[in-house]
Amino acid sequence: MTPAAVTRIVDTPLGPMLLQAEGSALTGAWFVGQRDCPAVPAGLAEPPANALAAGDGRGVAAALARSESGRASGASSVLDHAARELADYFAGRRREFSLPLAPRGTPFQRRVWDALRDIGFGELESYGDLSMRCAQSAAVRAVAQAVGRNPISIFIPCHRVIGGKGALTGFGGGLPRKQALLKLEGHLYASATPDAKRITADPRQGLLW
Repeated sequence: MTPAAVTRIVDTPLGPMLLQAEGSALTGAWFVGQRDCPAVPAGLAEPPANALAAGDGRGVAAALARSESGRASGASSVLDHAARELADYFAGRRREFSLPLAPRGTPFQRRVWDALRDIGFGELESYGDLSMRCAQSAAVRAVAQAVGRNPISIFIPCHRVIGGKGALTGFGGGLPRKQALLKLEGHLYASATPDAKRITADPRQGLLW
């Protein structure tokens, strides 16, 4: 029997995110309003503005869980865990995520998403290099399409994939968010445009604002 999906909206400094869990794993994380974000279940309320940004990670899930769809205590615990780790990430206290992830996709897409998880905090990789790791150089377009269909933003860090000459390129949550996430991780881009180039790289953690 397939576990029931549970969803919750949490706030982040970059806007509300819809989180989804099934059983003991996170299956989705989208910025609300991005093109591939599922419809927000009726009655699912957004959390107070800046709640996650101001949270200290202790009990933050309770503060953010304004409403939740579905009934599954295990999945709810996963959402609590995800909310805490997001709070720590945006506050500069976390560089790696530890909760189980179970994105749904084709075997090829999952191979690409697994490869994305190997790109560490503060690291960047081009689409070409990523395709060499998980497929072959001729599959750059297919790899890019799989990156664009990543259903678990931030936890599976597709924002760390850039163009071959360092260009910002695209991001499902929007280029301003990608620019901000990379700034948090030490990479400064002059503008939120596809052809924007990285103008500095700092191995230390950056600042979101």
